[in-house]
Amino acid sequence: MFELRLMCPEESVEAACEALDALDALSVSVEDADAQTDAEQALFGEPGMPPPKEGWKRSRIIALFDQESMAQDASRLLSLQDFFADSQVLGIQPVAVQDWVRLTQSQFAPVEITPEFWIVPTWHEPPEQAQHIIRLDPGLAFGTGTHPTTRMCLRWIASHDMSHQRVLDYGCGSGILAIGAAMHGANQVDAVDIDNAAVTATERNADANHVRLNTGLPDKASGHYQTVLANILATPLKVLAPLLRNHVAPGGQLVLAGILERQAQELKDAYAPYCTLQVSDTQDGWILMTAHC
Repeated sequence: MFELRLMCPEESVEAACEALDALDALSVSVEDADAQTDAEQALFGEPGMPPPKEGWKRSRIIALFDQESMAQDASRLLSLQDFFADSQVLGIQPVAVQDWVRLTQSQFAPVEITPEFWIVPTWHEPPEQAQHIIRLDPGLAFGTGTHPTTRMCLRWIASHDMSHQRVLDYGCGSGILAIGAAMHGANQVDAVDIDNAAVTATERNADANHVRLNTGLPDKASGHYQTVLANILATPLKVLAPLLRNHVAPGGQLVLAGILERQAQELKDAYAPYCTLQVSDTQDGWILMTAHC
């Protein structure tokens, strides 16, 4: 493979990426050319905030091609385009052949939730002290145990008696929270998501971990649950406030994550007509909010 590297101003990034795609690039990535300097920019696309930009003020574009001649043709054709007038070709260089599977696997080590509870990829041996082990490999659905929101939810599960509970995991992603609840004694766990791919991932991960879940789209959730878990994002959590609260049985627990520290009051206000939320855990700028209903 060969790598074509370009430097483009923000306004040319989208057109350059579309052109590279049309020229059969195997992949196209964009990075901040000023990263690790005082001119570095942060681009955000969180719900409720402006959509992410197509690139940085000075964007470095890296396109991979199967053959050197293809990269050279792409470089020549781009240089002729009007939108490329303020851009430049940085060069073409071969990319060393790597074992991408092994390289990817090396980035995912076992994750400790508690000393007895671990998330372990299938290519690793679990720690000797682990009593509860979720086998989970990276996939298309959110939730591998590495994100603070997932770890906080799993810590909460591990520290509460889930025995004989009916549990709802709303927005299940990979199914990791639902699997964790089942491993800690819940006798019925419903795991739902708006994304069919997430539902499929949850089913596969449940089978791999030998736990039984009821999976499906959100209309699969019905009735009351002793615990309702929702690790999504602040904006959808606010919209879902009445629905999620209505699924909590009297005396049950509502557990919410995907919330930044600065969003705590927004969530408290949104849920105030239904229950009183409090911050129960915090990690790396994220918080876990819970309510006893």
